Amino acid sequence: MERALARSRDRFPEPKRAHRRIRLMIVDDSMVARAVLSRMIESDPAFEIAAVAATAEDAIDALRAIRVDIVLLDLEMPGAGGLKSLPGIIRAAAGAKVMIVSSLAEEGAEQTVAALALGAADTLPKPGTGRFNGRFSEVLLGKLRALGFAGGVTVAVPASIGITAPLRAMPSDPIDLLAIGASTGGIHALGALFQALPRRIGVPILVTQHLPVAFMNVFARQLGAAAGREAIVAEDGMALVRDRILLAPGDAHLTVEASRDGPVVHLVEGRSASGCMPSVDPMFASAATVFGRGALGVVLTGMGRDGVDGAARLVACGGGVITQDEASCAVWGMPRAVLEAGLACAVLPPDKIARRIAGRTGDSACK
Repeated sequence: MERALARSRDRFPEPKRAHRRIRLMIVDDSMVARAVLSRMIESDPAFEIAAVAATAEDAIDALRAIRVDIVLLDLEMPGAGGLKSLPGIIRAAAGAKVMIVSSLAEEGAEQTVAALALGAADTLPKPGTGRFNGRFSEVLLGKLRALGFAGGVTVAVPASIGITAPLRAMPSDPIDLLAIGASTGGIHALGALFQALPRRIGVPILVTQHLPVAFMNVFARQLGAAAGREAIVAEDGMALVRDRILLAPGDAHLTVEASRDGPVVHLVEGRSASGCMPSVDPMFASAATVFGRGALGVVLTGMGRDGVDGAARLVACGGGVITQDEASCAVWGMPRAVLEAGLACAVLPPDKIARRIAGRTGDSACK
């Protein structure tokens, strides 16, 4: 069995170095897969392959000697395998982000969602599945750029990029609805938030997480178990129930509308301004229209700008928006965009977001 190969000459390269390349480790038992992925990644000068490993055990050994920013991990490998070894790899990686690159990322929803819940930042089916119409390399490199450097690594950037947008005042009214949006890294962040949230907050909860349709039922089951409350995929016309989590299906936007008997779910198909399906923007915008000051929006980790337009509508209607902080995000894209737009009332890690939510429900005793 091939041992992990560290390609870098320095065992512990200096992480705080301007303009350095993003360092990766590939963990896959297939020599062909390692070679193909290496060629794709090294075609872009922004990246370098720091190490490869044929087993998860070899990867953990190698991570004791080198530092990387991203680990590409297959789930189907000999030995303990990728999923069982994921917590150990995350610990050994010392802030590096893990992206699952596996055939199971398309075919095995249970294993993939479990990996995301354990802390994997993102997933991608292996090339050859026919899903990307020859664009696998483009999609892979785009995801790697979004994940970027490991946590704690700083790279010199122009001072003009610094964010100076002030925080808005948080409305003091008790909330009537909690709406949460997330993308890359969101399943892990949602787990952390709900584990810190009281089991009873007395308001309906809407969640839009960017995930394929095939994963939604598994995601609902796993999130419900982690959150200690009912979590189901939303259906059109469904009533909003206190403390129940309604999830946007993977093929429609989750919105709410007023009815004679109270607010109900309205699923909307079609392209959103952000290009996401499902999108956070329609969920936030409809929550603002129906609930006004009683709506609280939360934007968790994710790439892109989905949620900005909806957050603007929430704020215009008197609602509040909380964003996840950079240090705890897998990708600080969506939260940063909301913050830069001047729409955030607070910027916090998921557990502290839970406490702020509880403070708006009259129950601050987080469990």
